[in-house]
Amino acid sequence: MEKTSEQYKKVITKCRSIYEKKGRDYGTAWRILRISSLTDQIFIKAQRIRTIQETGVNKVGESVEGEFIAIVNYCVMGLIQLEMGTNPEDYRESLELDLEVALEKYDEKTTQSFELMQAKNHDYGEAWRDMRISSLTDLIMMKIMRTKQIEDNQGKTLISEGIDANYLDMLNYAVFALIKIDEEN
Repeated sequence: MEKTSEQYKKVITKCRSIYEKKGRDYGTAWRILRISSLTDQIFIKAQRIRTIQETGVNKVGESVEGEFIAIVNYCVMGLIQLEMGTNPEDYRESLELDLEVALEKYDEKTTQSFELMQAKNHDYGEAWRDMRISSLTDLIMMKIMRTKQIEDNQGKTLISEGIDANYLDMLNYAVFALIKIDEEN
């Protein structure tokens, strides 16, 4: 599991670098997005990955790796939105986060996902290593469908984990896919 921890941190460092660069280019314009919009963005990325996996055709030219990185970063944004809220009345005060604050929040959320990964990796015996990248994509798609249902139920669940747990799982599945892509290259 030490190897996984090192690989995980390497992937997060790459994702964070892109998050930071986009933050410098665009600020935190994503703060305007509702949770459902972030979930839909993750869906778009996962659907594109799945289509490329099924057809073998990539007409846009952006890599599958880049789409998994986007899933990681959208999940982090979603977790931040869940924490900070998306109330339109709050936008004037909190819409634009200082980049340093946005990076601190990024680090908090990825530390949370790393700790969850370590606990689950222990219990599941790194089963993800024997999975196909396409299965990780399907798991992300399933988590998206679950998240959409929870959103449609105004965040209420009877027995299931909430939106945050689904974002954390999707983030971790995307990291696993990125590790596997890196190993294949």
